[in-house]
Amino acid sequence: MLTVEGIETCYGSSQALFGISLTVKEHEVVTLLGRNGMGKTTTVSTVMGLLKPAAGTVTFEGETVSGLPAHAVARRGLGLVPEGRQIFPNLTVRENLIATAVDRGADGWTYDRVTALFPRLRERADQFGGQLSGGEQQMLAIGRALMTNPKLLILDEATEGLAPLIRQEIWACLEGLRTAGQAILVIDKNLKALNRLADRHYIIEKGRVVWTGSPADLTRAPEVTERYLGV
Repeated sequence: MLTVEGIETCYGSSQALFGISLTVKEHEVVTLLGRNGMGKTTTVSTVMGLLKPAAGTVTFEGETVSGLPAHAVARRGLGLVPEGRQIFPNLTVRENLIATAVDRGADGWTYDRVTALFPRLRERADQFGGQLSGGEQQMLAIGRALMTNPKLLILDEATEGLAPLIRQEIWACLEGLRTAGQAILVIDKNLKALNRLADRHYIIEKGRVVWTGSPADLTRAPEVTERYLGV
């Protein structure tokens, strides 16, 4: 579904990615792991067309999308839940959800289906996005991405800064999406939850993929966790 091959991305004269390659297959859940500042968000931003790679290619369903503007990438079926949520604070919950909605037919995500997944959003439908708690804003950000009916859902820091009960709700949501066959690329630091969810991990260190394998592989390699993920 998604193939990233040798991407190099720069911020001005400063290079951030050095030949990142990864794949996400249909119905797969794949993670990007690594300490802060190692290139995970830059990788996602490059995939989504928010940054243009200096080298390498991003291919989605057989079509090269690297170099396309972000809205054109999104229209091809990539949905992003960005770091920091970035919901529209001056729009209501309902308006946030319908603003970017894409109709994919009877089996697609709709306002009613999203608010059934997150009942709090239905309760707060007429509140402005800026009035919600952090957890509610994250639910809204996920719901907004689902309303685009993405073929691949990308989450950057899925549960960062959220209360434990809200984290559990988000992980339960993602597990439900996986069971339904949704392809997901996720960044987060909760390795225990990610090991339950993921088919494959990629670890990024200083803009390079330094390790890849299954959750079972990572469990059998504590030295990898200590070297690249330990605080």
